[in-house]
Amino acid sequence: MLIDPITVAAAAPTPALTFVIIKSDGYGSERVDSGGAGYSTLINHSKSKSGNTHYVQMIQTKDVTDPYSGAVRPLKASVSLTIRRPVSGWSDSDMVALTKALTDFLADTDVTTAKLLQFQS
Repeated sequence: MLIDPITVAAAAPTPALTFVIIKSDGYGSERVDSGGAGYSTLINHSKSKSGNTHYVQMIQTKDVTDPYSGAVRPLKASVSLTIRRPVSGWSDSDMVALTKALTDFLADTDVTTAKLLQFQS
């Protein structure tokens, strides 16, 4: 099990976040930012005969004004990372390297999240 709480340093424009467990079982956990910034995380793990799946999601909740009705209501946005590992052939180091390759790819100035959001591929 991961430590509780998990503290993530501030990295503009995101504030420092401290995630505390609100739900946990043998298959994952749900955490919420104790600072009230509207962030939460969801981690799930599942096993099957073809391999294991690890899913990580970051969620942000904001009160948003509906442009049509003018009503304010909470909405959620999320990003996620799923790691699918076959039953054999990939060590922990292999999977760490593959995940790092993805985050490095995403952080590359020729790719970036901003460009993906503009439907560039």
